[in-house]
Amino acid sequence: MLDNGAPGEGTSPASAPPSSGGCRRGRMVLQERIEGYLDRLYGFAYALTQDSDESRDLVQDCAVRALGAARAPHDEPAYRAWLFRIMRNAFIDKCRRAGVEVSLDVEFDETDDVDAGWCGDGRIIDVLTVRFAVARLSSAHREIIALVDFAGLSYQEAADVLGVAQGTIMSRLSRARQALLAAMEADNVTPISRARGRG
Repeated sequence: MLDNGAPGEGTSPASAPPSSGGCRRGRMVLQERIEGYLDRLYGFAYALTQDSDESRDLVQDCAVRALGAARAPHDEPAYRAWLFRIMRNAFIDKCRRAGVEVSLDVEFDETDDVDAGWCGDGRIIDVLTVRFAVARLSSAHREIIALVDFAGLSYQEAADVLGVAQGTIMSRLSRARQALLAAMEADNVTPISRARGRG
């Protein structure tokens, strides 16, 4: 019988059970890591649901799934894309359970002028004006704008979230931005000034 009163006698460090303190510290690190993305996750959730309560539920669902995952990416861009992919899947699952059909895919023409007429500077966007216009867009258009323009994901990170090529993201985003501008103009709101090129 092992003498539990003398550490190191009859046991090796490798076989010793992990301390509960170590588990708690590990969980705190995971929670702190995801907390840095909660605001952006909520923004993405709201773009998908257009409902504040449902958005909070989605964020909570996403956090629970992420914290319960067996492993998570160590690289920060990959981790960020992984979180948004969890959020997207949670939204799709929720719609399916409710019997609601939602389309997050759009047809696009590869000959479209990618990103034509968009200045890309989020600082000039009036948040309230855009919010009303975004609410009128399709789910697919809201999703891509939320990922890139609101959450700040790169084209490649958004591609990882949606499981498509980066070129597809660029084309979808161009069409979504054009639809957003059209919605703003239809509301008789001064549209975002269009630049001739990105320089």
